[in-house]
Amino acid sequence: MGGNSFGVLFQVITFGESHGPAVGCIVDGCPAGLPLSANDINRDLARRRGGLGGSSTSRSEKDEAEILSGVYEGKTLGTPIAVLVRNKDPQPRDYDNLKDLYRPGHADWPWEAKYGFRDHRGGGRASARETVGRVAAGAIARVFLASIGIEVRAWTSEAAGVSAPGENDNAFSWDEIENNPLRMPDKAAADSATETIKNLKAQGDSAGCTVSCLARNLPPGLGEPVFDKLDARIASAMLSLGAAKGIEFGAGFAASKGRGSALNDSLVSPGIWKTNNAGGVLGGLSTGAELRFTVAFKPVSSIAKSQETINRQGEKTELLIHGRHDACVAPRAVPVVEAMTALVLADFILLQRSARVS
Repeated sequence: MGGNSFGVLFQVITFGESHGPAVGCIVDGCPAGLPLSANDINRDLARRRGGLGGSSTSRSEKDEAEILSGVYEGKTLGTPIAVLVRNKDPQPRDYDNLKDLYRPGHADWPWEAKYGFRDHRGGGRASARETVGRVAAGAIARVFLASIGIEVRAWTSEAAGVSAPGENDNAFSWDEIENNPLRMPDKAAADSATETIKNLKAQGDSAGCTVSCLARNLPPGLGEPVFDKLDARIASAMLSLGAAKGIEFGAGFAASKGRGSALNDSLVSPGIWKTNNAGGVLGGLSTGAELRFTVAFKPVSSIAKSQETINRQGEKTELLIHGRHDACVAPRAVPVVEAMTALVLADFILLQRSARVS
């Protein structure tokens, strides 16, 4: 049975359910000799945690990683790295009334249609808590990428209809991203979006967002055409996230309204690009320019408004969802987007090393 593993050479499998005893990951294919500690993983897990202000769930999980294998005396062994994160604050009773109901906007019905039954406690594997394993694995990939000078950064570019300034705007600040609950690069935009989200939450509603990401210092040629292109794999990674509904690279959908004379990227010198409308990918391969893309996330489906649904018998009923839920995924989506990007890039770096004789 597939669907829970990712990657070719740098392989990851995540495990665990939202309200089970633990979640985590197994990473296979990480090169030996890489300095790695639980602190490297916990740093990114802390960024993924809830409780970051009015937009996030009140579920309180410390998310402390335990490295069970694959590391000895502070260095990777080249063997599978198993990471365990125990669930310390599960409250499965919050979902008792949902056992026989299908929540609007959730995977309850298709999951049950596929497997014949489901874990109704917070959505089980369909819960955003599954991303703990992704972020843990991504943290390992990030350490590997940093060892060869590759950097991955993401930020909330829009939330609740409030857009952050672009990178060419003086208001854009890299330092501000980690200084506000929404991880926006501008405090004024973050404050405005936070206020909107708080008002929506008070009304029992939620908000959508977009997360933008860039990766710097990529070597040219990363990707495996034709069916495993760099942008195709990035898209697959991002759309595997539960609330993700769209992705665009570089100029994205706006390119469909433009002209080749304005949007064709051209070289200034080998490796130096005049423009980057393609987002750093041409022909499915990295160009050496910055990899740039934006992911759209839908509003959280678990809202505190009464909704119509049906039960297992097909009878119509009213549903009010209890429990602890995000009002906007933005702050926690940022480190998850970074993690999945790091996993794709780590895998392609290893694949690139075997692409030619010299």
